[in-house]
Amino acid sequence: YVMSSMPIKDLVAAFGEDVTPGRVRDTASALPYRDFITAGLLLRTPGLQAMPKIPDTWIYIQERDMHVGRIQIFNNWSPYLIHDRHNHLWMGLEYFCNEGDALWRLSDQDFITMAQQELRRTGIPGGMADVEDATVIRERKAYPAYHGSYAELPEVTGWLDGIPNLFCIGRNGQHRYNNMDHSMLTAMEAVSN
Repeated sequence: YVMSSMPIKDLVAAFGEDVTPGRVRDTASALPYRDFITAGLLLRTPGLQAMPKIPDTWIYIQERDMHVGRIQIFNNWSPYLIHDRHNHLWMGLEYFCNEGDALWRLSDQDFITMAQQELRRTGIPGGMADVEDATVIRERKAYPAYHGSYAELPEVTGWLDGIPNLFCIGRNGQHRYNNMDHSMLTAMEAVSN
């Protein structure tokens, strides 16, 4: 049995032209995705306990003059995700983009600088703190999109379903923007089957 969580676009291409019907191949190759960049900022915030508590794990940013789309506060997922949770905030500033666009091409240092500036502009508690460490993670094909050739996806999945020992799992394996819990559940269901 084969369980594939790779993007359907790539899976179909891997079968090669001799095996894949032309229409299936064309539809799969045109499936759209959004890419994603996270700027992780470790903020030194002595006296964090005195600051107003931010109860959320995600905060969506909708300011038109900012690039950041969402801020994730890792401390709120679990206090064990950070070594010194009493004096630090670990935030991920999340950017939705397309591979090769202006955001994607920024150097890591320029990206971190932009993320710091945007965090300050939000006014979120801790946003003015000193950045002790930072990282940038670029993720290709993070989000399957529902435009372009997506309307013809049933023809592709129908062809893939005809392969009896293949299970397409996860967000990209099904070209379905599920949350991560549901995406992991697809793998568990495939194993059960």
